[in-house]
Amino acid sequence: MEMDTKHTVRMNPGAGEASYARNSLIQSARQTIMKPLIEEAINELCCITTPPPTTMVIADLGSSCGPSALTLVSDVVDAIRRRCLQLQQAPPELSLFLNDLPGNDFNTLVHHLAVLQHRNLPLVTTSIVPGSFYGRLFTSGSVHLFLSSSSLHWLSQAPEDLVKNGIPMYNANEKMWQKMRPVVLGSYARQFRKDFMLFLVSRAQEMVPGRRMVLSLKSMAHAPDPANEFTQMWELVARILAEMASRGVVDEGKLKTFYIPLYAPYEDEIKEIIEEQGSFSITGRVQVHDGMIGLNKDLVNPKTIAFGIRACFEPIIVDHFGSSGEIVDEFVRTVEQHMMNLANYQQELANKAFVTFCLARRS
Repeated sequence: MEMDTKHTVRMNPGAGEASYARNSLIQSARQTIMKPLIEEAINELCCITTPPPTTMVIADLGSSCGPSALTLVSDVVDAIRRRCLQLQQAPPELSLFLNDLPGNDFNTLVHHLAVLQHRNLPLVTTSIVPGSFYGRLFTSGSVHLFLSSSSLHWLSQAPEDLVKNGIPMYNANEKMWQKMRPVVLGSYARQFRKDFMLFLVSRAQEMVPGRRMVLSLKSMAHAPDPANEFTQMWELVARILAEMASRGVVDEGKLKTFYIPLYAPYEDEIKEIIEEQGSFSITGRVQVHDGMIGLNKDLVNPKTIAFGIRACFEPIIVDHFGSSGEIVDEFVRTVEQHMMNLANYQQELANKAFVTFCLARRS
C-alpha cells in the first residue's frame, strides 16, 4: 500500500516480544522525568481557587498502550491525594481521559483502568477519547490539566511540500543527500510548526483559564547541525531501509515515496511557536535532557535499541512496504548490526534529546 500523506501512526499492539508494551523503556524513563513538573502543576492547581476545586478534569494525550500508558495519570492522582492531605482539604472528584488515535491498542489499556478508580479519592472516572490531538477533542473551557509524553514529535502527516513535489525523505547517494538535506529538514520543521500551532490553539479552547499543561517530546538541544549525520530519528531509520533496498530486501522505488511523520524540534523552535500562538506562558524553564537520562545502562544494548525502534516503526514500514516477515526481521537485524558497529551506541542514543516543560493557560 502506498503511503497516504495523512496516515495513522500507531505503535505495535499486544504484549508480545515486538510489542510497544514490551519495548517502551525509553518512553517510561521520560515519563519519570516529568513527575516533578506534574507535582508542581498539581500544587498550583489545588491552590488556584478559594474555595479549592471540587472537580478536576485531566487528559493524557497520546497515551498509547502498555504499562507506561497509565503512568502519567497515576502520578496525577497520587499527587492530588498527597497535596490535599497536606492542605487538609477534601480531594476533588476526578475525570481522567486517555487519548490516542483510533488505531491504538485500547483493549490492553482498558483492562488497567479500574486500578485508577481505587486511590482513596471520593470519585475517579476514566474514559477513552479516540482521535487526533491536532484538533478539538474536548468541550470548551473544561480541562484543568493536559499531559503528553513522547507524542508531539509525531506529525499529523508527512511534510506536505515533500509529498507534493515528489522529493524523497532520504537519498542514499551521500553527495545528493547533503545537498537535499537542508530542504528536507526545513520541510519537516514547517510541518511541525503548523501542527504544534494547531495543537496549542485547540488546547487553548479546551482549557480552563489559568490551568496547566505538562509536555515532553523528542528534541534537539540546538539548531540542526549539517555535520551531524543523524539529528532526526527518521534519518537513522531511512538509512537502514536504504541499506536494505541496496540488497533488494525492500523495493527501491517504494523507498522514494516513503515518509516518516516524525520531527524533533530544537528548543528555540518550541519557544517561538508558543510565544507566537500567544495563549500560554512557560512556567519555569524548558528542560532539555539527553536520551539516556533515567535509563538503566545495563538494559540498553544493540538488541534492545533495535526492538525499541521496531516497536515504534514496524506498523508504518509494514503499511508501506508490505507485511513480509522477512522485511521486518531484516530491519531489526540491520538496526542491531548498525548499533554494534558504532564506537559508542549509547552515546548515539544520548544524542537523541528530549524536552520537558509546563505551560499555563493565560487568562
